[in-house]
Amino acid sequence: MTDVLKQKSALRETAVARRRNLADTAGPNAGLRLADHIVAHFSSRPAGVVSGYLPMSDEIDPLPALARLIQSGWVIAMPVVTGKAEPLVFRQWAEGDALEAGPLNTCHPLSSVAELMPDVLLVPLLAFDAAGQRIGWGGGFYDRTIAGLRVEKDIVTLGTAFSGQQVDKVPSASHDEPLDGVITEAGVMEIEGPI
Repeated sequence: MTDVLKQKSALRETAVARRRNLADTAGPNAGLRLADHIVAHFSSRPAGVVSGYLPMSDEIDPLPALARLIQSGWVIAMPVVTGKAEPLVFRQWAEGDALEAGPLNTCHPLSSVAELMPDVLLVPLLAFDAAGQRIGWGGGFYDRTIAGLRVEKDIVTLGTAFSGQQVDKVPSASHDEPLDGVITEAGVMEIEGPI
């Protein structure tokens, strides 16, 4: 195992426990505070397609933000895992839509639902740093997906997290795709210029 992989594994272990504690202390209104910042940040952008996620475990909840973005004309897509080494695909979603079980304990829109290409991605994570590096569960799904989308079009990638998930430095390799910014219950952190 390379040094970077060892460092990521160690960080992942501590980040899981940290996020669990942050979710407990932030309380149920953290997703509403996140929504306020997301909606304010998106208010200057023309509506398009934004990918969200259905929160698992103690991830910060983006669903209140997605509900408000729909009211502003945004179309919501949810990620779908199609295979272990494959990029994610995105299917249109609205609250109340039927879901089907996916791999890795995920749920996603039905396979009959239209696939969309997002303009903005809200990306869950375990830890992030000021350079826009993030660490997730280690499957590389978002890195593969973001790399492919960036070849196709201009996209914006925004991590969503509790503010306490920020660390000094996330170990990274050449294939890791940095975020354009991170939105937390405390505000927006831009990585490089306006996002």
